[in-house]
Amino acid sequence: MAFLGPVGTFSEEALLTQEDYAATALQPCATIADVLDAVRDGRADLGFVPIENAIDGVVRDTLDALIFDVDLLIQREVVLDVHLHLMGPPGLALPDVRRVVSYPVALGQCRRFFAEQLPGVELVAATSTADAARLVGAAGPAGAGAPPGTAALAPRLAAELYGLRMLVEDVEDFDGNQTRFLAVTTSGVPAPTGHDRTSIVCFQDADRPGSLHGILGQFAARNINLTRLESRPTKQGLGEYCFAIDLAGHLADEVVADCLRDLRAGLADIKFLGSYPAAGHLALQRRREADDAWRRADGWLAALRSQMAR
Repeated sequence: MAFLGPVGTFSEEALLTQEDYAATALQPCATIADVLDAVRDGRADLGFVPIENAIDGVVRDTLDALIFDVDLLIQREVVLDVHLHLMGPPGLALPDVRRVVSYPVALGQCRRFFAEQLPGVELVAATSTADAARLVGAAGPAGAGAPPGTAALAPRLAAELYGLRMLVEDVEDFDGNQTRFLAVTTSGVPAPTGHDRTSIVCFQDADRPGSLHGILGQFAARNINLTRLESRPTKQGLGEYCFAIDLAGHLADEVVADCLRDLRAGLADIKFLGSYPAAGHLALQRRREADDAWRRADGWLAALRSQMAR
């Protein structure tokens, strides 16, 4: 399985929560694009990438690549509670920090902390949180590979891996910080579980008044809940957008299939990104409730049909 590396990233931490994934050979990659390209090109069976954060929103590198660059299908989503820590080489104290290196999404989750505790600090982008820790700590004693006064914003595991010392723990601005990850592969749709999510991208044939309303109306008419709606430029011209949509339900559900059919007939194109089990601490409970509801409904329908004239 390919994942956003190096070792010690939140991506690795999240995939290790999945026993079947943790048992596979893990392949760290330098960028999200490298992860997805490895799957597309057959160098990895599965890829594991971040897609959304509760504080900073969508991970655009992932979303845009899934829309425009690769044809992969989502197999699973994993939600991880995220805690970010400020760390530095031995000997570095908090008042001496002049720059902080991390993944841009992680930096965005700690703006308040930087403003209050490190006003004027320089924020430097890295390809991942773990790579930031590697750059600061792995080059040698006292962070010899980084300018003096450089700290990293990274997971706790990264501090242990790259010889860094904790300066301040849990510096994220908001409680409940979570990141959602996706496992993707080249083909296959997981079987429905009763608590599923479907991801699609809608492309308009023209930008005209009411076009988005028409798309949303298809879901509203069928009482399908949308869990995410994101507009992205199509890269074809200024003002031209497509819509990435996550909805509750599975391709196997008749109401979802009927909705997708009508959307496909009325739009320039739809890109299907997958139907897969929904994550969350209530996921198993909701699947059990869905199974029980379906059994009750099946019994009710069978009782009605038993009264039909033969």
